[in-house]
Amino acid sequence: MTQSYQGVVYEKVGDDYFAKRRLARYAGVFSLWALGVGAVISGHFSGWNLGLAYGWGAMFVATIIVTVMYVGLAFSLAEMSPAMPHAGGAYSFARSAMGPWGGFVTGIAQTIEYVLTPAVVVFFIGLYLGAVMETGPEHQPLYWLAVYAVFVAANMFGVELSFRLTALVTLIALGCLLFFFLLALPNFDFAQWALNIDTGPDGVLVYLPGGGGPRFPAGVDGVLAALPFAVWLYLAIEQVPLAAEETRDPRSDLPIGILLGTLTLIVSAFAVVVLNASLAPGSFGLKGSGGPLLDGYRALFGPDIAQNLAWVAIAGLAATLHAVIYACGRQIFALSRAGYYPRGLSLTHRTSHAPQIALLTGAGIGLGVMLVLWFAYGPQKGAALIGGALLNMAVFAAMISYVLQAVSFILLRINMPLIERPFRSPLGIPGAAMTLVIALLTLYVQGRSPEFLEPMLLVGATYVLMLLYFAVYGRTQLVLSPEEEFAISEGRT
Repeated sequence: MTQSYQGVVYEKVGDDYFAKRRLARYAGVFSLWALGVGAVISGHFSGWNLGLAYGWGAMFVATIIVTVMYVGLAFSLAEMSPAMPHAGGAYSFARSAMGPWGGFVTGIAQTIEYVLTPAVVVFFIGLYLGAVMETGPEHQPLYWLAVYAVFVAANMFGVELSFRLTALVTLIALGCLLFFFLLALPNFDFAQWALNIDTGPDGVLVYLPGGGGPRFPAGVDGVLAALPFAVWLYLAIEQVPLAAEETRDPRSDLPIGILLGTLTLIVSAFAVVVLNASLAPGSFGLKGSGGPLLDGYRALFGPDIAQNLAWVAIAGLAATLHAVIYACGRQIFALSRAGYYPRGLSLTHRTSHAPQIALLTGAGIGLGVMLVLWFAYGPQKGAALIGGALLNMAVFAAMISYVLQAVSFILLRINMPLIERPFRSPLGIPGAAMTLVIALLTLYVQGRSPEFLEPMLLVGATYVLMLLYFAVYGRTQLVLSPEEEFAISEGRT
């Protein structure tokens, strides 16, 4: 039986359909905290430091601004996720607030983010493994295949193993950071190292021996330019709501897990921005580094143990990889179960209840993109595209999803005020509005930066293809999944 609603066609399926697409409940507050922190933590090991190219003060203020955005987002998610405890996460919120087209547009953004972010993390793990094993660049695709295989397999053996492994690698990564912070505290020199960038006679930022330079050598423009890099300190915390149908008590556990994870990341983010930049080689040396935390460890211990310290970076990358592969599988699963993507992608294993086809599909697309770039452009240019363009695409897609999630929160507060909300954001609509404004500002900064132009065009092209698919075919294949039934009934089911 089918029915039309808001320009789409739904099929009423039987219980057997959902029996083949069942997730298992396991997660509590600790597991959700580890999922959120683990998804982000590699950004504290590397990536954020590129914002130091505009001066330490610019990066620090950009971190404050981005932190405000994520606080607003976290409180908004803490309210929406227990009110709509479905596997779709952001798609679910946008579907209820803006209809099926709004839900699909939001789901596309998060799918792009969660497919491409693991690819970039795998790429960096491959670089570190190559350094440890002392192998040439021709071995990189083999490392990628092996790393994907290990972490996808770990996600396919069921939610309990997946969350246990997430917690383990997250704790190891946090332990590496905490050890660094404790060692850096008595040894850092903020003025000498963090402030070792100045403005040259031609306006170009230059190295300042001895430090003591200005905090904002690039002025306000430098603060704006640093915003996308500050995002790396929090990117992917928004994936926690995707675990709603695998959480034992989503009404109470989801808000606590989201907010505790955000608080942990705030403390670590500011500690790494201050302490890492305050050790040799300082802001100027770190602005182009692929491993700023390793550079900090080298400053503390000397260069002889550099090769062994590569495992420190791998720990952080592994935590993020495992968590984001999990998110990719759940995002594809939810959109497939509802019919936005081909329905077969949402089938789960009969005993582990893991969405194995969704996991394999997301990983296969990510690995496929990496291999195409690597072999089409050669190792050097292909590596630059994987490490730069794909990650910028993920950041751009994330900003789109933040805008849509903030709008969803505001519309739900206005249009569905009576739905049950086990947790209410104390920041309310103003908190979501802060997220909306800062996300739009970050999109503006990306739009005016040449290095973001190609990634933006690629995201736009992906959107065109996906929306054409939905307009021509997908909108006639929808299923009354939990997300869709909640939206159609306006929260009465």
